[in-house]
Amino acid sequence: MKTRRLTTISMLTALYVVLSILTPVKVANFKFTFEAFPILVAGLLFGPLDGLYVGGIGSFIYQLLFSGYGITATTPLWILPHALSGLLIGFYAKKKDFSLNFIQTVLITGISALLVTSLNLLALYVDSKLFGYYSDVLVFGNLFFKIAVGIILAVIYSLALPKLLAYLKKQLNRD
Repeated sequence: MKTRRLTTISMLTALYVVLSILTPVKVANFKFTFEAFPILVAGLLFGPLDGLYVGGIGSFIYQLLFSGYGITATTPLWILPHALSGLLIGFYAKKKDFSLNFIQTVLITGISALLVTSLNLLALYVDSKLFGYYSDVLVFGNLFFKIAVGIILAVIYSLALPKLLAYLKKQLNRD
């Protein structure tokens, strides 16, 4: 792996952690944040493994140091959504030869948002059952809101990504 690529992946992972901490809105089990953006960049720029690294390592660092829960029985379930999201995005980008149009970008970021929402719901459900705080309202109460926000963020990401990715590709390929 080239130094620039490794540095970029490391910076995207750090950016993921920072964006996870700097959450604009946090209400009960809903968190509105831009933490997925570095995962999208890594997957769309470099492919599945790098998307997996940014999502998985970034989530692990956040869970360990900043979530307030540390390591618990369900920590892997909280890491899994963003790790799989990065993997999925990277595979799709690789399949499209890293050249996605706006509709394809909206599609993959939207699917990624739905994947993360679904897996986070599963993690919350398992967590609530294991630790005895289960409530239908807590687990499922704002599901439609989460889905709507995920789709809105997918469109916002899709507007920003093409120019950013073009710029990053240019910077990474210069000697």
